[in-house]
Amino acid sequence: MILIIDCGSKNTIYIEECVDQFMDFETIQIHALSDKDLKKKKGIIISGAPLLITEMDMEIYLDKISFIKQTTIPVLGICFGHQLIGLSFGAFGSKMKDDRGTQLIEIFEESPLFDKLPTEIEMIEDHCESISIPANFKLIASSDACINESMQHTSLPLFGVQFHPEISGNHGRVLFDNFIRLCDDIELKEKENK
Repeated sequence: MILIIDCGSKNTIYIEECVDQFMDFETIQIHALSDKDLKKKKGIIISGAPLLITEMDMEIYLDKISFIKQTTIPVLGICFGHQLIGLSFGAFGSKMKDDRGTQLIEIFEESPLFDKLPTEIEMIEDHCESISIPANFKLIASSDACINESMQHTSLPLFGVQFHPEISGNHGRVLFDNFIRLCDDIELKEKENK
C-alpha cells in the first residue's frame, strides 16, 4: 500500500487516481500523520500545498516528515512535497517568476523515476518558488524556468519533482508507475535480505 500525505493540494485527488491504477493507497492529512501511519507501507508520496515556504515557519511541516532522514521506504515529494524534502536536508527556498502551465523538462541523469520516458518531457507546473539542491542529493532534471525540477538522494530512496505529474497526462502516469515499481523492488530486496 502507498501512503499519500495530503498537504492541502487541490490535486491530491489526481494523485490518488494515478496511484490507484497501480496499487492500493491510504491518504492522511499531514497534520494528522503519526508513526503508525508509516507501518506496512511500500512507499510514501507527499503532495503539493497552497503554501509559500518563503513566507511561513516551516518547522511544523518539517517535524511531521522528519522520518525521511532515516527511511528505507521510498518517498516521492511533489511540488511543496519536493520542497519539504529539500528543506529537511538544508536546501534554501527562494521566490521565482510564476510558473503555471506546461513546461519542457530536460532529464539529464539516469534515475528509476524516469525509466521508459524520453529525455525531454512536458509537465504541468504550478509554483512561484524553488529550492536549491541540498547536500547528498543529485540534480536529475531541469527546465528553463527552474533549475531543480527533480532531485534524488544519493543513498536514501528519496525523490522530488517540482512539477505535477498527477495532472500531466501519460508521462505523469509513467512516472507514478516507475515510483511504484521502485517501491516493489525495494520491498522485495529487503525480504530477500532477511
